Amino acid sequence: MTKGFYHSIQTIGTLDGPGLRYVLFTQGCPFRCLFCHNPDTWTGQGKVIETSELVTDILKYKIFYQTTNGGFTVSGGEPLLQIPFLIDLFKQLKANGIHTTIDTCGYVEITSELKLLTDLTDLFMLDIKHLNNNEHIKLTGKPNDKVLHFLDFLAQNKKKLWIRQVLVPNITMSDNYIDELINFLKPYEIERVELLPYHDMGKEKYAQLGLKYPLAGTPIPTKAEILKIKKKFKDNQFNVF
Repeated sequence: MTKGFYHSIQTIGTLDGPGLRYVLFTQGCPFRCLFCHNPDTWTGQGKVIETSELVTDILKYKIFYQTTNGGFTVSGGEPLLQIPFLIDLFKQLKANGIHTTIDTCGYVEITSELKLLTDLTDLFMLDIKHLNNNEHIKLTGKPNDKVLHFLDFLAQNKKKLWIRQVLVPNITMSDNYIDELINFLKPYEIERVELLPYHDMGKEKYAQLGLKYPLAGTPIPTKAEILKIKKKFKDNQFNVF
């Protein structure tokens, strides 16, 4: 059995994939997103769990997941920093009929291990931070080439895909950017687009960690602004939430 580093666990989650889900939030992330509300997940040091222990716990709730078309989601942090752990875990989950989802930023090298994990994964939720490489670097500290390559890799392997985009005023909410994103996504088979309004609920964590909150003063998007953007996606035949 392999061991993984994790931050926290949610046994009945409703926001990280279809149905009711067991959600494991892993520790460690290659990005330093300006809007991150969990900076305590950045480093790779967290609580340790073995796959056998985790599977035993997940199966306690199997009836809830199967009767709601739910399952297991691994989020982060960034779960693809721990591919061997996930391969071992997902093999056991698939053997027990549990639907598997990975919520990822997609900053990963395409390797034989990743291909094996991809085969064991029913759904990918890919976070698009920014399409423009320079803006992506400003926003996350890293370029977006690996992310876009990973998106193409998922498409080539015909994986079920949800796209997530955080809507941040003055960064990812302009008409031009939304139009660019819609046109960029049109060639891909995307089951669902999730638009996540920026919030500043992580400010206290930054203070506790002695970090300066990078988006201080950034306004919270209004409901009307979000609805306007959602309408654009709907008008372009996207299943948007």
